[in-house]
Amino acid sequence: MRIAVDISLYPLDADYVPPIREFIDRIAAHPGLALEYNALSTQVSGDVDAVFAALRAEIGRTFEGPQRAVFVMKMLGGGEPPPAGSAPV
Repeated sequence: MRIAVDISLYPLDADYVPPIREFIDRIAAHPGLALEYNALSTQVSGDVDAVFAALRAEIGRTFEGPQRAVFVMKMLGGGEPPPAGSAPV
C-alpha cells in the first residue's frame, strides 16, 4: 500500500532553517521515497513501510538532538503502486 505524508517541522529555536534542511536531507536519503516541497511543508510518498521507517528514524534523530521541535503531519493512505513511469502519489 502507498501513502503520502505532508510533514512540517517547527524547531523551537531562533535559528530554525538548518534543522529543517537537515531533516529533509536525511529523509531524502532513504531509498524508495518521493519528495515534493513547498513553502510550508514537505510531502513524502512511497510504500507505507518505507515511509514509516524513514519517519521513525529521522523524527527520532531530531528528538534526540539538543533542540526541541514540533512536527505536524497529515497522512493519506491507500491505493496500489502507480504504473511504471508514472508520477508518485
